[in-house]
Amino acid sequence: MTAELVRGQNHPLSQVRLEVRVSAGRPIVAAAALSDEQGRIRGVEWVAHPGAPTLPGLEVSRQAAADHRLAFDLDALAETVHRVSVLLALPPGVGGPVRFGAVAAPFVAVTGLDGSEVASYTITGLDTESAVVALELYRRQNAWKVRAVGQGYAGGLAELLTDQGLAEAPQLAGSINEAVAQGLARSVAAPPPRSPEGDRSRQTAASAGGPDQGGPAAQGAPGAVPPQQDRPVGPPPTHPYGVATPPGAPAPDGSAVPQPPAAGGPVDYSHPGRRTSAPPSPPPTAPPAPPGQPARPVAGDATGWSPEERLYNQVWGMFEDLARSAAAYRSAVDFADSRMEQELDRVLSDPRSRIGGQGDAAREAARAKHAELVDRAREAFDRDLAQLTAEAEVVEPALPPAYARWDNPVWHGYRVPMEMPMALRLGDLHLPESEGLGIPMLVRLPLERGLWIDSGRGSLEDSLADSDEVRRLAMVTAVAHAARLLAVHPAGEFTVHAIDPAGSGAPALAPLVRAGVLAAQPAAGAAGVADTLARLTQRVDLVQMAVRGGAADSLPPDLDTAEQLLIVNDFPHGFDDRAVTQLRYLADEGPAVGVHLMMVADREDAAAYGPLLDPLWRSLLRITPVPDDHLADPWVGHAWTYEPSLVPAGSDVLRQVLTQVAEARRAWRR
Repeated sequence: MTAELVRGQNHPLSQVRLEVRVSAGRPIVAAAALSDEQGRIRGVEWVAHPGAPTLPGLEVSRQAAADHRLAFDLDALAETVHRVSVLLALPPGVGGPVRFGAVAAPFVAVTGLDGSEVASYTITGLDTESAVVALELYRRQNAWKVRAVGQGYAGGLAELLTDQGLAEAPQLAGSINEAVAQGLARSVAAPPPRSPEGDRSRQTAASAGGPDQGGPAAQGAPGAVPPQQDRPVGPPPTHPYGVATPPGAPAPDGSAVPQPPAAGGPVDYSHPGRRTSAPPSPPPTAPPAPPGQPARPVAGDATGWSPEERLYNQVWGMFEDLARSAAAYRSAVDFADSRMEQELDRVLSDPRSRIGGQGDAAREAARAKHAELVDRAREAFDRDLAQLTAEAEVVEPALPPAYARWDNPVWHGYRVPMEMPMALRLGDLHLPESEGLGIPMLVRLPLERGLWIDSGRGSLEDSLADSDEVRRLAMVTAVAHAARLLAVHPAGEFTVHAIDPAGSGAPALAPLVRAGVLAAQPAAGAAGVADTLARLTQRVDLVQMAVRGGAADSLPPDLDTAEQLLIVNDFPHGFDDRAVTQLRYLADEGPAVGVHLMMVADREDAAAYGPLLDPLWRSLLRITPVPDDHLADPWVGHAWTYEPSLVPAGSDVLRQVLTQVAEARRAWRR
C-alpha cells in the first residue's frame, strides 16, 4: 500500500533499488545531492544535475522536463553518504514561471523497479520559492527511509545549495542553469495550454490493460506512463502519471473508464474516453464499425474550434502518445535488464552455483525471463505503434498546406490563404523504435524563436554527404522553409529578406529570386549586410516604441507592417562587430515585434567570438539539413531524429506555389 506523506513524515524503505518520479505539469529541473552524517554536501562532485547526471548509485534527468524519473541504487552509495536529497527548481531565464506559487503543486513518488509505489508526496504551500528540497532518502540504523521535506528557497538553487553547506553553491547553480538552458534550446516547445474543453482524450487497450492484457503492469515497467490517456492540458491531473484508474471506475473528469478488451483481440482504434464537452462544431467521428471489427481512426478527432485546430491538437496528441509509449517500453526493458542482472549476481555470489549444471540452469532461467519480459513489453508497444500508424495514415492526407509535406496532393490545389494558420510544419520526427512512423513537427505561428539551420560538420555523423553538400542542403532547407512561410500567409503579410555576403547561396535562393517574392535582391558584401541589418533594427526600434507608447497609429506610413523573415547565409562572413551586435539584437527583440531570423551557419565558423555568441545560438531552434537526433520532446526528453521537409527532387510544386504567391502579392499592391 502506498504511503501518502505529508511534510516532515517519514516511511521505511524495503528496497535499495528505487526510482523517484516527479510530475510537475511544466518543465522543471531535477537534481540530487549527497550529504554526509552532518547533512553537508562535501563538494560539487556530490551533486547530480543535468550537466553531470550520473554519480555512483544514482542518475538524474539530463534536461528540464515536466516528468522525471531519477534512478537510485542505495547500496552503491559510498559509506560516507548518509542522505540523498531530491532537488527541484524552476529553470530561470526561459520565459516561464519564476516561482512555484504560479504553477501546480509538484507530485513526487518513490517506486520500486517493478513500478509499485512505495510513498508519494504532493509539495504544497510553496509561493515565492523557485527551488525546493522535495524529499530525502536517509540512513537510520543501517536501514534507509524516505522523508517528505518540501523546504523551498526564494533564492533558487544557489540559496538551496548554500544552505546545505556547499561553498561553491553560486558557481554550481550557474553551471546547472547553463546546462538546462542548453537542453531547453534543443527541446521542441510544447503547444500552449488550452482549456480543459480543448483536451484530446485518447485511451487504448494497451494503457488500460492489466497483467492479463500485457499492459505496463504486465511488462513490469517501473511506473511506465500509460502512453495513451487523457492528457492534462489545463490543470494537472488529480493523480500522478503512472497511477492507473481501474477499469470501470470513474475517471477524474467523472466519466467511466471502459473495460479493456480480451487479450489477443484486435486493436481497438476507438477513443472511449473522449470528453463530451467540446467547442462548437464537434470533430468528425467514425461510422459504426461492423460487429467484431475495431473502429477506424478519424482525421481531426481532437477537439478544437476549427478543423485546423483539431488537426493540430491531434498531431500533438500523436507526438505525446508516441513519446510516452516509448518511455513505457524503454522503462520495461530497463526493468528486465535490471532483474536479469540481479538474478545473475545472486547466482555468481554463491560459490556452489558458479559452475556446474545448477549454475547454468539458473543463468538460462534468468535469460529466459528477461526475454519474456522484453517480448511482452515489445508486444504492448507494437499495439500502441499500430494504432498510431493507422492514425497517421488517415491524418497525413487530411492536413492543410501549412501542416503537409511537399509531396502531399493538397499542394496541387494550393490557393493563397486569407488568414495566417496557427502552425507550420518544419519536418518529421522519428524514434529508433518506430522508424517507420514519422510525427509532423509543427511549430506555432508567429514564430516565437528563430531557426538555425546547422551547416556544420556536426550534421555529418550519420550522413554520407560531405561538408560542401551539407552547406548546399542547408540553404535548400532554408529556402523550402521560407517558401512555406510565404505560402501559408496571406498576400502582403509576410516579407522575406536574404543576406548572402559571398553569393554562395545564389543557386538555392534562385527560386525565390526568380519568382520575385523577396523584398529585395539578396544582400551581398559587408555594405549589403550593414544596410539590411540597419533597416530591420530600425523597424524593431520603431515598433517597440509605438507599442510601449500605445501609439501604433503613429508608425511611418512607409513602414512594412508585415511579419519579416531574415535569411542569413554563411554567418559570420561579411559581419563586423557592429553587425554581430545587431544580429543578436534581432534574435532577442525581433520575434516580439514580428522580425524573425533564419540562420544558415556552422557554429565553428564563429568560434573566434567565443562565449559572446552562446546566447544567440541558444535563442534559435537548431534544425539540420540531414536527419539528426538532436531534438527532444517536452514530456520525457527522448532524443528524436529530425528529418527536414524538403521539396521532392524533380517536383515542380515549389515553382507553382511561388508563382501564385507572387501574383497575389502583385494584386495586393495594386
